[in-house]
Amino acid sequence: MWLMTPVGFFSVVRKAVDIQGKTLTVRARVREDLEALKTEYLPELGEIQESAVNDYRFRAVAPQEAVAQAMARLVNDLDYDNFKNAVAKRQGQGRADVYHDVWSVLYGLQRTAAPVKRRVRQSAP
Repeated sequence: MWLMTPVGFFSVVRKAVDIQGKTLTVRARVREDLEALKTEYLPELGEIQESAVNDYRFRAVAPQEAVAQAMARLVNDLDYDNFKNAVAKRQGQGRADVYHDVWSVLYGLQRTAAPVKRRVRQSAP
């Protein structure tokens, strides 16, 4: 799951090593994004690891339920009517410009996209 938030951009995944411990791996391109997430919303986030070879340079692990609660707090704290302006205020215009570029590419989907066949997720028995 990709999450663009006023505190940073995150990729949240469940790696094979996360399954048994019911954790999720939270990845970021920028260390400060994970630090802000930990400080403001997810104190349960583990030590931030850095790798020069992985797709996402920075990552840390947290209990899945704690990640869910952190995301709920992010939603509950939502107090803006324009996301990119909120990002500019909090993280600077440079980050807002990057998010605008992403917005612009995704905007192309609504202008040219053919209907997408969606797979229905099956519930566990």
